[in-house]
Amino acid sequence: MASTEKTFGGAISEARKSKGWALKELAARVRREDDEPISPQYLNDIEHDRRSPSSDRMVQQFADALGIDRDWLYYLAGRFPDDIRDKKLSEEQVSEVMVAFRRTLDKKGGKGGGS
Repeated sequence: MASTEKTFGGAISEARKSKGWALKELAARVRREDDEPISPQYLNDIEHDRRSPSSDRMVQQFADALGIDRDWLYYLAGRFPDDIRDKKLSEEQVSEVMVAFRRTLDKKGGKGGGS
């Protein structure tokens, strides 16, 4: 059940530490919208769930740098990936997709689902 309780910050921290990287090393690999690297303090705030990633681009950079599945990080960040949002789904379509998603989770293990 621990995987369903993981936070975005916790996943980032765990992956960074498993690579043996200091905050400064990962921060240098993730860039803001102005193409400047994020600060180690900002990364520390993310890892302690005091801040969230400011953009989808940042979520993707964390995934790429740390070798974490992007969809998993989007889920932990409470976001939908660009490729889903770009479809410009209607309210009804989103509802249908979420119902199908919940059915799939229910088939895989009931409440909370998981693999």
